[in-house]
Amino acid sequence: MGSRTVGHGGRSLGGGLVVAAAGCLAGALTACGAGGGHGAAKPTASGAGAGASSAVAARGGTIGAPGSACRLPVTFALAKNWKPESTVPDSTGSTSSPGSTGSSGSTGSTGSTAPDDDLAAEIADALLHQGPVTAVCEVDAKPAGHIGFLRVWTGEPGAADARSVLASFVGAEKGAAHATYRAFTTGGLSGTEVEYRVTSEILEETKTERALAVTTPDGPVVVHLGGLDDEEHRAMLPAYELAKSTLRVTAH
Repeated sequence: MGSRTVGHGGRSLGGGLVVAAAGCLAGALTACGAGGGHGAAKPTASGAGAGASSAVAARGGTIGAPGSACRLPVTFALAKNWKPESTVPDSTGSTSSPGSTGSSGSTGSTGSTAPDDDLAAEIADALLHQGPVTAVCEVDAKPAGHIGFLRVWTGEPGAADARSVLASFVGAEKGAAHATYRAFTTGGLSGTEVEYRVTSEILEETKTERALAVTTPDGPVVVHLGGLDDEEHRAMLPAYELAKSTLRVTAH
């Protein structure tokens, strides 16, 4: 499992990212994938086809607009009880939760960081980037009883279309294969959607992931749904469908 595959599992990219990343590389894979009382990972099953329809989840809040948990180039509705959190580094450049770094992370009164902290920061930075886009927001499904995240990634404005951005995103994920793409439209936006399979060499398991991409005047946006395994992925599809069906360009 490469760093990017780890980042798509049941572990948060947000607060405590540096600590979690270091723990994963140290071998605490079960801690990165499990939680919420589910225990060990369940056996995987075959994924549904890319064109398979899914119910739409009950609507909770909305993110993307100024003042919401994550300010984005697009807005969309969240499933009930799903909790959003920005993964954009704060003014100090850290994505860790408040108080996660302290005197133990310094080498003296100068405030310089120890080598381990520098390595952890590099790992954190790698987890926040995939292909042409950067993770800026994640919506945690744990409060709704699932292990997984709906993540939003954004890129710089340019000439690349949604299909190209999405293909680069999938291509940058270690172990990704069997990608099936299709076009979709929603709320005046035209985009591309993909379903693909990801194999973890370490866990020797394969699971389904999917994502969509649209382009906006502020750059491309990728919305990705992973999950601990195929069962969790299928259970979270209604939240993904809700996001897709309510996707709109953020008003300026």
